[in-house]
Amino acid sequence: MAKRISLREFQQDLAKRLAEVKIAGHRSALLAVTAAGENWLVDLQDAGEIIAAPSLSPVPLTLNWFRGIANVRGNLFSVVDFAAFCGEAPIALTADSRIMLIGAKHGLNTALLVSRALGLRNPEDFEVDEAFVDARPWIAGAMRDSQGRLWKRLVVRPLLADPRFLDASIDHRH
Repeated sequence: MAKRISLREFQQDLAKRLAEVKIAGHRSALLAVTAAGENWLVDLQDAGEIIAAPSLSPVPLTLNWFRGIANVRGNLFSVVDFAAFCGEAPIALTADSRIMLIGAKHGLNTALLVSRALGLRNPEDFEVDEAFVDARPWIAGAMRDSQGRLWKRLVVRPLLADPRFLDASIDHRH
């Protein structure tokens, strides 16, 4: 039987491990998240802070993947539903939902809504999937874990610069 831990304990442990990795200077650690059933790996240096999804204030006349604005410790962040942005069904907000504050490091108050955070992963535990092809510039290939599961590599800077990501408005001119 698996050991049961509280959500608070998990978050405290994850925050502690993230801090330890940053202090130790490991640049190769990966943060694992899921968004609508897809597995994603984000370089820890790009991941930013990850927190429980707060309440979101919707913004009218925006596309379905723009979930709204979140107040995070007095700072407003635009929140993008990562699964919906990728063309999948929008993420249902649950106790496992998280937002990853990806833009703060780059001077943007932008966050990605993901289904859940799975913690840190060592890149050495994965094999590059040479057959994987995706033309989106913010996906840097894919890897497979020891169980053969596919993990896509998200690269934050190209995502933040993607013209589609930058324009969440519904165009009513047509």
